[in-house]
Amino acid sequence: MNPGWMIPFIILGGALQTCGAAMNSQLYKHMVNPWLAAAISAAVVAFFFVAAFLVKPKPLPSAQDAASMPWWALVGGLVGAVQVYAGLTLVHRIGAGTFIGLTVTAALVTSLLIDHFGWLRVHPHPITPGRAVGGVLLVLGVTLIAKF
Repeated sequence: MNPGWMIPFIILGGALQTCGAAMNSQLYKHMVNPWLAAAISAAVVAFFFVAAFLVKPKPLPSAQDAASMPWWALVGGLVGAVQVYAGLTLVHRIGAGTFIGLTVTAALVTSLLIDHFGWLRVHPHPITPGRAVGGVLLVLGVTLIAKF
């Protein structure tokens, strides 16, 4: 990806994540069964990525690449499934702002810990006083969003 497009693409992804949570909430409302709604949502995602892979099948991993992958790398999709299920069952109850605020705050606080301790094979980035204050401000900000 062109480096000039990276930040706008990330911002677009964040905005679309909020829309996706609200869309999945409506999917659940009309499908009635949360597991069916989640399965439909996952099927659409799977279809998209399979189609993209068929259009651009290279590069492929070597056997050594695949063998050196940690077992937990495959669990990332299930982690995403928790987010989808939470969004489709809770956005209509607490609102998109509170839901995404909690999601983003939890994600950023967790990312500070992952960075600090180097969990999940991430290169360590210590929690500095500035990063800690940022985390506290996020928690305070989402508290205000949820309360008002």
